[in-house]
Amino acid sequence: MDLSYILNELGEERDQYYNAVSPPVMQSSNFAFNTVADMRSAMSDEFDATLYSRGQNPTLNILRKKLAALDGAGDALLFSSGIAAISTSVLALVKQGDHVVCVENPYSWTDKLFRHLLPKFGISTTFVTGTALSDFEDAAKPNTRLIYLESPNTFTYELQDLEAVARFAKARGIITIIDNSYCTPLFQQPIKLGIDLVAQSATKYIGGHSDVMAGVVTGSCELIRQIFEHEFMNLGPALSPHSAWLLLRGLRTLPLRLQRSFESTQVITNWLAQHDNIDTVLWPFSTTFPQFELAHEQMQGCGGLFSIALKNSSYAKIEAFCNSLQHMLIAVSWGGHESLVMPAIASIPPEKYDVDNPRHQYIRVYIGLEEPQYLINDMQQALEKVKLLETVYS
Repeated sequence: MDLSYILNELGEERDQYYNAVSPPVMQSSNFAFNTVADMRSAMSDEFDATLYSRGQNPTLNILRKKLAALDGAGDALLFSSGIAAISTSVLALVKQGDHVVCVENPYSWTDKLFRHLLPKFGISTTFVTGTALSDFEDAAKPNTRLIYLESPNTFTYELQDLEAVARFAKARGIITIIDNSYCTPLFQQPIKLGIDLVAQSATKYIGGHSDVMAGVVTGSCELIRQIFEHEFMNLGPALSPHSAWLLLRGLRTLPLRLQRSFESTQVITNWLAQHDNIDTVLWPFSTTFPQFELAHEQMQGCGGLFSIALKNSSYAKIEAFCNSLQHMLIAVSWGGHESLVMPAIASIPPEKYDVDNPRHQYIRVYIGLEEPQYLINDMQQALEKVKLLETVYS
């Protein structure tokens, strides 16, 4: 299916809404029926009916078709946040006594899901590095029900060989799910590599304007219906129609924004790699990245998110660099038009900072839609201020 068709036409029955070019926001929570028989039919199968917007909604259904098609999936479910999409789907797939294998250092709230929430229900998790297939082979048990992936993750960018993991999991009857927020369907299509379910924080690249919270899960019609009919409808993590409309708007420009961020990041990471005051640049498409070849094999492009470490890094130096930036914002998340930084020390008290722990030193950078030189100039002046401070206090 052609990308332009998916983004601009799929699911948009314009003759049903006065031929409006932009689909309307069907804000109604409730939908009426002409007969009791019609209501009975809708109530018997809310997955395929428009009954109550906690389940399905016309505006959401347009978006649902597009996101499923982008992933090459049978269907999709929309959620009020990325972690709602992940947590609801995982809860739908596991039961008491099951075991999960999860990659180390996933998104923080995903980590809490596996470490703190699921154990309350008798579900155990083994965390693995995941950079080798043997990590999963060694960790799997007879009661392993699910393998959770995040490739790449969003701080140190470790990859998993998705095709190899999917092949192993299918042979053992294990379901696989991946957080694909970093790449989006445009730069990585896990379902084509054999992964069962794909989750995304649509808050990020899909929305693209830092003004909507949303999540999505795509997969086979059977798995998506399984998630919908029980955990989704019981927990009620529904996306609002207006948020769905904002995501439809974001999809129109997704290829342009993603490519712009990718190309700018290439320029900026190359500049940083040559800078005297930069020790490390972590980005999957950098030639120095340990899994550079795998990144090129299973990713069609790379997001605008990477991490750096300053030379002779210290808590004060990291903080001074971030505070000295004039145009790049200090904030979480990514995927919008604005460039951001988020240092690891934002969640580490000064007394717990470990100068020998590389993860403590990393500053995560997101490159938005500004001109690359504009951002380079900003980082250069911040690095010069840090160097001046070092000179003064040395």
